[in-house]
Amino acid sequence: MTDRMPRERCPWCLKDEVYMAYHDEVWGHPEHDDRKLFAKLILDGAQAGLSWYTILIRTEGYARAFHDWDAERIARYGRKDVERLMNDPGIIRNRQKIESAIKNAQAYLRIMEGGHGSFDAFVWKHVDHQPVMNRWTSSAQVPVSTPVSDALSKDLKKAGFSFVGTTIVYAYMQAIGMVNDHLLGCWRRTV
Repeated sequence: MTDRMPRERCPWCLKDEVYMAYHDEVWGHPEHDDRKLFAKLILDGAQAGLSWYTILIRTEGYARAFHDWDAERIARYGRKDVERLMNDPGIIRNRQKIESAIKNAQAYLRIMEGGHGSFDAFVWKHVDHQPVMNRWTSSAQVPVSTPVSDALSKDLKKAGFSFVGTTIVYAYMQAIGMVNDHLLGCWRRTV
């Protein structure tokens, strides 16, 4: 019988199995599906002021409550929908964040209908459509924002998005693989 060496992971995910699964299966993996990119931006905005775990354990609740991230439908939400969401225990019941999701769906649709071709193209152009491969050896080296997240944040705000400050946007960039911030010793670094 051989002993298997445990996989080395980024320290932030070692707190919990949910975090480890997210780290191993999602975080830092380049995402190009427009709907998933939209959903992730809404989830990152909902996280503002909270731990990521608080949102992570509610991702299914968010998908259900927001009609599987159907931006066209979300963009048409009215007062009754906001009240429905304010009473939904499967999401963070914060009126500003709910109204932001509606506003962001409208902005997303404008981008999709505009000259960008896709939300993917709009977002990923900020890194020339290639992930930035950072070479951190310690979590202390990982920034909370960069000039690129500043620029993307500014462009998102100009397009009409909210809850897209540079720190939220940098976390978004990490999550969708625009930047690879897996530490050098992490097994996911090479996947």
